[in-house]
Amino acid sequence: MNSRSSRLRTLGLVVALITLHTVSQARAVNCLSPNADSTSELVRPWRLAAVGGSTLTAFVVGHGFLNDLWWKGEKVPFHFNWQQDGEYAIGADKLGHQYMAFATTRVYDAAFRWCGLDSTTAVFAGAGVSVAYQTYIEVRDGFSRDYGFSWGDFIANTTGAALPVVQRFVPALRPLDLQISFSPSDAFNRGEFGAIIDDYTSTTHWVSVGVFEYLPSTWQEWYPPWLNLAVGHSVTNLDGQGGGTHVLYVSLDWNLAAIKGLPTWLREGLQLLHLYHLPAPAVRITPTVAFFGLKF
Repeated sequence: MNSRSSRLRTLGLVVALITLHTVSQARAVNCLSPNADSTSELVRPWRLAAVGGSTLTAFVVGHGFLNDLWWKGEKVPFHFNWQQDGEYAIGADKLGHQYMAFATTRVYDAAFRWCGLDSTTAVFAGAGVSVAYQTYIEVRDGFSRDYGFSWGDFIANTTGAALPVVQRFVPALRPLDLQISFSPSDAFNRGEFGAIIDDYTSTTHWVSVGVFEYLPSTWQEWYPPWLNLAVGHSVTNLDGQGGGTHVLYVSLDWNLAAIKGLPTWLREGLQLLHLYHLPAPAVRITPTVAFFGLKF
């Protein structure tokens, strides 16, 4: 929904704080791959306190920001908003919710593993943080006259946060990553949006596929493990009332964390970087075919 893009900026603040904290400390610990099967290391209380403190700070700042931005209007009894779901951005906003929930779970998973939690506990805890925060946003929307609780947003949030948990138990899904990328649209360049994340026509959501992991072992001998394929979705010609055009891409994707021989701290950082789709050659397959030397 159109009001939710501001929420994504606030959730992005949480992600940025925890990402910065985790990556800056990654040299000090042998961080595990998010897909690794591991038992618990010694839990480090001061690290857990640091993650909790960063989260609390981001929550307080974000709460104050949202109160001033779009919760300061008239309060009403809790209600649902059925009208705008599926109309505002013809589904692109729901992909945005899924992506942000997925990214938040991934980042907190890494942070909790840095704290010494085993990989199963860490990913469940990360998903719990993600779902709890975004459900809090939805419930607060339910008491706002201008918004209302959105079941579409809630489902998107929950499924996005749950994907890393499912990947923990279903190895066949582990080579899949959700990503986002931005390329300023004409409307954004004209100043019609305050921030690029508010403009879904400037945003592409991606599913990156780790091709190497699905190949037979004999093929893996020659295929580079860092070269993925990605399918992207964007929109154009939105009118806010259900009108618009879906845009689909197929692109190469650089999974730099899969380069062999990297130190652990760098690999961990590149795994988080892979949440963003770096510019790569691509083909637009609908509504018209076009080739891009680099698709941003």
